[in-house]
Amino acid sequence: MLLALDIGNTNIKTGIFKDNELIQSFRLDTNVRRTADEYGVMLASFFNHIGIPTSSITGIIMSSVIPSINYTIEHMCRLYFGMEPLTVSSDINIGIKNYYENPNKLGSDRICSAVAANKLYRDDLIVIDFGTATSFNVISKEGDFLGGVICPGLKVSAAALTNEAALLPKFELDLPEKVIGTNTVDAIQAGVILGYVGMVEYLIKRINEERGIKHKVIATGGMSNLIALETDMIEIIDPILTLEGLSIIARLNGLV
Repeated sequence: MLLALDIGNTNIKTGIFKDNELIQSFRLDTNVRRTADEYGVMLASFFNHIGIPTSSITGIIMSSVIPSINYTIEHMCRLYFGMEPLTVSSDINIGIKNYYENPNKLGSDRICSAVAANKLYRDDLIVIDFGTATSFNVISKEGDFLGGVICPGLKVSAAALTNEAALLPKFELDLPEKVIGTNTVDAIQAGVILGYVGMVEYLIKRINEERGIKHKVIATGGMSNLIALETDMIEIIDPILTLEGLSIIARLNGLV
């Protein structure tokens, strides 16, 4: 079995693969203050809860956008699983061509989602990952990572607005019923959420124009469902895309 760890700014998304199929997934809070033992005990407890012994794991692969936590997670893997994890970067076999100006500066989460999307959908693609940051990743049907766009995530944008504007209240990220708000919360929701939809649609349009073709648009990440409700430009929502990419890269590198 393969243990896949996608370490993001907010959560560590964890997947257990058996025969290349995701059989269990869960999330842990990303906290750089936690020790290797704390993460190890949490993982061991979950494995015990689902009835899978940690000894059944034969390979571990991790993607991380938090360099300061990497040593802790690597140490945890050695202590609790008895093995070194394979860390995703452009220095290993990722199965696609990376045309980023400096390939080593491309985030490993973006690599994983691009690899999975190329393998699963085989088209000219825009992969949008709605996480702490929202990234637009452009992949050709030949398997070339061409570049993309990085924007503040929806939650980050909402927090910035209410933190910096003293009179604006905290609010839930719920779709408003109409764009013209008749109270402050409705007006903020319309501006933040529907305005964000407008940004997404505009960037998709500009990418299509720049390449002169229409791309298939794939969305992943925690806020993808909310945005997809308001636009028909997002064709597929794939919540486990990054974990699938980790599994594919593990196979490419002989880990499983």
